[in-house]
Amino acid sequence: MAPPPRANTLLNYAGVKPDLLPFVCDAALAKQGKFMPGSHIPILPPAVLAERRPDFLLILPWNIAAEVRQKNAALAALGTQFVTAVPALTIG
Repeated sequence: MAPPPRANTLLNYAGVKPDLLPFVCDAALAKQGKFMPGSHIPILPPAVLAERRPDFLLILPWNIAAEVRQKNAALAALGTQFVTAVPALTIG
């Protein structure tokens, strides 16, 4: 999911680029087809998650992690694991 500005700062500080995080998703049409500032990670529509069925889904807006998990329950049923980095790194 597309990160809020503080998460974008985290990605840039950690040197995360498209080779490590190939894309982010955002429901806002105005952001789709653009790139994350600094890292140049492409921003795609959330529908791409069902197509690509990732092994891991990094949830950058940690404050809505429960909502993101709920919306992507079908992915979890297929084996996708959800990852949050803030306030602590969790996988599950």
